[in-house]
Amino acid sequence: MSSLQLHAQNIKCAGCVANIKNGLAELSGIDSVEVDIPSGNVSIQGDAVDATAITAKLAALGYPVVQD
Repeated sequence: MSSLQLHAQNIKCAGCVANIKNGLAELSGIDSVEVDIPSGNVSIQGDAVDATAITAKLAALGYPVVQD
């Protein structure tokens, strides 16, 4: 199992968390997604974690990934 942790912008509420979880669930190979609202951290675990696809999906959802 692979894991990936990203820092995304614009995560402000439980609705944002739901949008991220539902959006990333559309991608194959992802088993779980955890989102921390205060820090903006998104943790993804799965069998085929594709950082490029996840970053693109988050941006399309309105939560662009930023480099720490």
